[in-house]
Amino acid sequence: MTATPLTIAIAVALAALAVGTLLGALYYNAIMRDRRGTRRVNTMKTPKRARIKETGKKIDEKQRRKQRQDALKNVEEQRKKGRRVEDPPMPQRLVQAGLSINMRQFILISMVIGLVIAFIAFLQSGSPLFALALGFVGGFGLPRWFVNFKRKRRLRAFILAFPNAIDIIVRGIRSGLPLNDCMRIIANDTAEPVRGEFRKLVETTQLGVSIPEACDRLYQAVPTSETNFFSIVITIQSSAGGNLSEALANLSKVLRERRKMSDKIQAVSMEAKASAAIIGSLPFIVAILVWFSTPGYLDPLFFETSGHKVLFFCALSMFFGIIIMRRMINFKF
Repeated sequence: MTATPLTIAIAVALAALAVGTLLGALYYNAIMRDRRGTRRVNTMKTPKRARIKETGKKIDEKQRRKQRQDALKNVEEQRKKGRRVEDPPMPQRLVQAGLSINMRQFILISMVIGLVIAFIAFLQSGSPLFALALGFVGGFGLPRWFVNFKRKRRLRAFILAFPNAIDIIVRGIRSGLPLNDCMRIIANDTAEPVRGEFRKLVETTQLGVSIPEACDRLYQAVPTSETNFFSIVITIQSSAGGNLSEALANLSKVLRERRKMSDKIQAVSMEAKASAAIIGSLPFIVAILVWFSTPGYLDPLFFETSGHKVLFFCALSMFFGIIIMRRMINFKF
């Protein structure tokens, strides 16, 4: 049987593979010794200080990362304690709203408003029960609504000016000023309400309170996500170290981007809010128009017992409807 060229080529390849495998098995230990020797020589060529420095950098980075994680856990544990930051009591709400009255004065003002509204309602309707209910709603709800309105507007003004205050701190730290002096500049030269809150922060630090604890008190006084981020950054930097100016610069950028996104969401949801406002105000507008067009048509609703029951159920359904629409169009960011 004559061997073909393909058979010869396959036989030569198999023979070469067998010889190569045999030589590799014989000289494997020698090759590995040469590789270890080369690696050892390269290691010896590297300066000892450089090796120690690289190892120290790795260890320092691991320790710093662990310290940051521990600091963040401590901050989260403090946030999870029983402090009512998001829903503070009324005395703290008065302070956050920027009102210079105490709780006793607020209660007196609420009682006076309730009595005035009840007296006017009694003169108009002649029903003591209706006047008492309207006076209770006016005295209990109207002052609290005003305080919440003032508080939200003040917090919104603080959020708008807060990134500029952080930029002042960043520029001051980069120019060589300590953190206390940067906060003192904000307490003296910025606009309200940032100036007042940072003045309290500076006065707190002058009494011996640490800066992280003072920043945590700032978050309690101004319970927003922005002050929460600021407090966390200061706390982590004070316990784990790091570049504070770079961290605050990144925080300022994040806060500005959050504000842009919030404005975009508000602009997109304005159509739904306008529709909800029209639907909620339509019954009152129709009632006023009917009152002026036919004055006696709605008298049974206000001067008869059955009419009072109808008004009560209408007001209750309107209340729940407004709450549902508000939750549907109120986007938290």
